[in-house]
Amino acid sequence: MPDVFVNYRTGDEETTAALIGRELARRFGRERVFLDSNSIEPGRRYPGELVKAVEECQALLAVIGPRWAEVCGADGRPALEARQDWTRREIETALDRGVLVIPVLVGKATRIDPAVLPEDLRELADCQYRRFDHRNAESDLAAIGDALARLLPELGEQDRDARAARERAEAKPRKKAAKDRGHTRMRARDLEQRVRGGIGNLNGDLGTFVNEPQGPVNTGRGHQYNAPHFEGDNTGVQFTAGDNSGTVHQRFERERRRSDDDR
Repeated sequence: MPDVFVNYRTGDEETTAALIGRELARRFGRERVFLDSNSIEPGRRYPGELVKAVEECQALLAVIGPRWAEVCGADGRPALEARQDWTRREIETALDRGVLVIPVLVGKATRIDPAVLPEDLRELADCQYRRFDHRNAESDLAAIGDALARLLPELGEQDRDARAARERAEAKPRKKAAKDRGHTRMRARDLEQRVRGGIGNLNGDLGTFVNEPQGPVNTGRGHQYNAPHFEGDNTGVQFTAGDNSGTVHQRFERERRRSDDDR
């Protein structure tokens, strides 16, 4: 059962109707949209198919261009005046059923003048319309589809564009989380490499770390010696391992002896 019936007049804007029908079928599914040239199978009797579709639809789009009320029938009179005109009959049926009827005014078509409509079709002039301009085809088609999706919830559940938008929105946090994890792994790998290199800084907050230094290291004041170094208590004694020409060792020994003599 089609949700949307695309109504148009041959000789006015049939190509626009085909464009609208194709876009709605892409967005909601072909079985949800009725357009006679696409929806009636070969060999089917079109009068019965048209009546069935318009009696089952939930909305009718009346595609109306500048020549909509002027196209003449075989008798030379405006086709709209004929009771058997299919365009007129389809709209009348939808209005009688009380389903959603949306006029789509194409190009230079102005607001529908009730004076040009048959009496049983004048309600069409009161229906809020949408406009379609080929220069703004993409945005106008989207607006028509959005309106149908909002007004017909069951149709909206089949909206492929809305589903794709939700999937893109859901994918953004996952993509960001994956990116953050990648940055974390890179920082951890960089830290590991720096630790293995011997010296570095932990996030700028935890100070300087030294891991098995292979060369001179000095983090304080004074001369630097290529050896472990520490300072003593308030006596000012300092000790540096290694030979260093024996200078500091001798000083340490003299200070120790002087201290023993004082005792």
